Amino acid sequence: MRSRSSHAIPLAVAALLLVGCATQIAGSAAPAESVAVTSAPDSETTTGPTADGTTTAPGASINPSSSPVGTASGPIEGRIPRPLPGGVGAGTIPAGLDDFYQQELTWQSCVPFNDTPDNAEYYAKPGLTCANLIVPLSYADPSGPTVSMAVMKSPATGSDRVGAIQINPGGPGASGLTTVAQMSGDGTSDTLHESFDFIGFDTRGLGGSRPLIRCQTDQEKDAFRAANQRTRTAAEVSVARGLIEQYVQQCIDRTGADAGIDGTAFLVSLGTTDTVKDMDVLRSALGEEELTYLGYSYGTLLGSVYIDQFSANIRAMVLDGAVDPNGDSDEKLVNQLAGFQGTFEAFAKWCGEQATCALGKDPAKVTARYQQLTRPLLDSPLKLTDGRVLTYSDAVTGTIMALYSDSIWSTLRRGLEDLSNGDGYVLMALADYYSGRDSSGHYSADLDILNAVHCMDDPRKDPNNTDTAVAEKAAAAAPFQDSGDPIVALPSICDLWPGEQTLESDIRPGPGLPTTVVISTTGDPATPYAAGVSLAEQLDAALISVEGDRHTAYLSAGIDCVDAAVTEYLVSLKAPKDGLTCS
Repeated sequence: MRSRSSHAIPLAVAALLLVGCATQIAGSAAPAESVAVTSAPDSETTTGPTADGTTTAPGASINPSSSPVGTASGPIEGRIPRPLPGGVGAGTIPAGLDDFYQQELTWQSCVPFNDTPDNAEYYAKPGLTCANLIVPLSYADPSGPTVSMAVMKSPATGSDRVGAIQINPGGPGASGLTTVAQMSGDGTSDTLHESFDFIGFDTRGLGGSRPLIRCQTDQEKDAFRAANQRTRTAAEVSVARGLIEQYVQQCIDRTGADAGIDGTAFLVSLGTTDTVKDMDVLRSALGEEELTYLGYSYGTLLGSVYIDQFSANIRAMVLDGAVDPNGDSDEKLVNQLAGFQGTFEAFAKWCGEQATCALGKDPAKVTARYQQLTRPLLDSPLKLTDGRVLTYSDAVTGTIMALYSDSIWSTLRRGLEDLSNGDGYVLMALADYYSGRDSSGHYSADLDILNAVHCMDDPRKDPNNTDTAVAEKAAAAAPFQDSGDPIVALPSICDLWPGEQTLESDIRPGPGLPTTVVISTTGDPATPYAAGVSLAEQLDAALISVEGDRHTAYLSAGIDCVDAAVTEYLVSLKAPKDGLTCS
């Protein structure tokens, strides 16, 4: 779960961006593969799209004449039309939303829904089809403006299809389309895929959905990352505050105009509450009487809120890398940072057992050694061969990226070893992956979505608040991330965001909720184990405990104990034994 930062220490992204979480599914372009590069940037090659944007992928079915915009050509550009009538709809349909729940989806090639050349091969896989789901901008005004949500379907491969399973990889801001495209035929999820259509969706403002959230250009994001934001003087604090204010205003001014939608109105629709309603519209449009759902990390919050709003509409639900929906946001921030510190120390212990380790072999000194490696970047960012520089912020971001899974620890070990020798390329590649920067230099909108969702979900604070107590606790919880600069009171993005919090602070299951499954990993850095235990108790769910140092487990860690138990539950509704422990 990506948590709020109230000033400049967590993640060291100058108080603007937030610590993030999205699961890595086995078979996807996992960080260990995508960032463990062996050549310098100037020798890299990139793969362009493998098919024309209007060409049907093998196995796809296109019906251009029934498209809401007259042609099946990818994401809807410009004003978003009303939903196309003719769908059957399924299950419970809330009053006044018939048009949306009973819309016809026009399935087409997924190739034009891809927004980065790095994923071209995935979106061109045979059998994948995509569609634009139309939902109201505001569920309080379903006759008003509409927005579109991109959806991908990978059909069940077996003869005994159970139904469709919606999959959310977390974030907030991770692409469900990319996740399903990568999972399809990956070998790890094949057993589950025999029984279910895999359904991925890009939440509002992201990827193939429209309109897109737009805050900074690629060049502006590069420039922001290239400058360390400091808090040593009043002038530096003023600059940092100005950047936060500028970022929020850019999001308001640049978002929605291409679709004829007011930027503020769109930004305040991006919270979890609205996304959950979108998920229920999707359930019905797919012809599913009840929802089968697999949510990772932030996706577990979507699941919890769906339970709160639509308990009677659920068939089965798995929540992996659980977020406690009722926890205090400041407490969750401190606990998450403590989790990253614990995983950093576990990494350092492992690193010290290898032939070489830039952090040394004394556990009592690894945090200080890490600070010695990274803090010089505050004054002198490291020049890279592609013309960019590795800043302190990016070095810490790259480190955090690698702490999400022990499968990436070897990459981080190499990155820190290289840094000690004056080479920052590997850490920068890790930071790029986290930041959504592809090989062409283009950024995805996932970190902007992350900010927007948190701002609509979390309680706001007075932007002029001078209390630094939470910031001090955060610094103490994760000293490896502490830059050493003074802790000062700065507003978060959310304190300046338009609108008011839309997520209810008390999430409880309603009547009719079937048995659900919660998975929690003991050494999870991003969503602490205790949060999963708490969520399982709140939902009276079956809890699977996983021993290890990684973020999420099902279909991503190669643990047969977890994979077999959860797949059996999703297919046959036979819940795993409560208290099951896997390693």
